[in-house]
Amino acid sequence: MNFKAEIDIMPLEAILDPQGKAVTQSMGNLGLNEISNVRIGKHITLLIEAGTEEEAKEKVDTACKKLLCNLIMESYTFTLTAM
Repeated sequence: MNFKAEIDIMPLEAILDPQGKAVTQSMGNLGLNEISNVRIGKHITLLIEAGTEEEAKEKVDTACKKLLCNLIMESYTFTLTAM
């Protein structure tokens, strides 16, 4: 079976997000003072070939932990869709 994974990686709440802070400050310059606490992360999509949904989840989890996400500074969530 083929699955599509959509992965969101975000900086941990306790970690300063310099990109998000810069964008938050720029919102005020645009007259968008109602927007605050912007956090910027990554969105990754990938296709997985696996026998079961559980096997696909394990593969995505391994990819996130070993390559895509720095667990010291980031957290991740993902969803799987059967193709």
